[in-house]
Amino acid sequence: MLHDITLDVADGEFVVFVGPSGCGKSTTLRIIAGLEETTTGIIEIGGREVNNLEPKERDIAMVFQNYAIYPHMSVKKNIAFGLRSSKMPKANKEKRIQEVAGILDMVDLLDRKPNQLSGGQRQRVAIGRAMVRNPAVFLFDEPLSNLDAQLRTQMRLEIKKLHQRVGNTIVFVTHDQVEAMTMADRIVIMKDGYIQQVGTPAEVFHQPANTFVARFIGAPSMNLLGGKITGTVVTLENGQNINVPTLSAPSGTDILLGVRPDDLYTGSSNPIMTGTVTVREPLGSETLIYVDTPSGEIIAKADGRHPPDVGETVELGADPENLHVFDTATGEALK
Repeated sequence: MLHDITLDVADGEFVVFVGPSGCGKSTTLRIIAGLEETTTGIIEIGGREVNNLEPKERDIAMVFQNYAIYPHMSVKKNIAFGLRSSKMPKANKEKRIQEVAGILDMVDLLDRKPNQLSGGQRQRVAIGRAMVRNPAVFLFDEPLSNLDAQLRTQMRLEIKKLHQRVGNTIVFVTHDQVEAMTMADRIVIMKDGYIQQVGTPAEVFHQPANTFVARFIGAPSMNLLGGKITGTVVTLENGQNINVPTLSAPSGTDILLGVRPDDLYTGSSNPIMTGTVTVREPLGSETLIYVDTPSGEIIAKADGRHPPDVGETVELGADPENLHVFDTATGEALK
């Protein structure tokens, strides 16, 4: 069930809906497509109300998770299937198919059957069948979830380049926050049928609206430590005081102090916390370190070449402007 969904998507914008399973993102997409009915509210595409229009009348094209291409048809016939109800002259259809195949780098594959293609090529066929109609809006329903990690990265880049070339509006659904961050002009983060925050990738990462967004966006997720406010000073549960000069909230408020692992650095001359390294996770250029502090376990990032050893005591610092404060009771960010 969806609640109070209000969103304007600009012409040519790439908007990504992201959230955990069951949050309502795919339902929202299916309502836009006309595959599910609304009980209230208005859906407009290109300034035209489409609530009572069939999917084929909405000037949209949908790309599904499972490709939904026909195994007995060639690539060319699969792409052409998107024009089956078009009254376009045959010569124009042929030209359009060749144009789309060229954009997707599939001209040499037009005579092949789907079982002769890789997973990424099959997904491009599905995209081509949607593109050939030149719709006002592309709807993508988790189209990369069946691909392996390397292909996902490749297809993310291809879809982003495609959007830059053709400029159509795209609404894209995923549960993968990395896909959302790397592809979107704006991200819509959902939970339990509600929109939690709408913003650019930078906004939702650096200015999360609440603790759900703070935890969901970013890998690893933001560290959250309990405490109280006195003026502009946060007192953590272990008694340590941390000055947050930009903070404005009633004294005595129970809060969660948030800091991303990326914003914690070792060897600080002005540490905000001290602890013992319990686990290291090498990632090449950097190493994640899990640090046991009096306020609980936190995650920080260290240099990949010379990370601290397990059992070593480290001092962790962070710039005050990179600290986040949330109301414990509501989970909302305090400005």
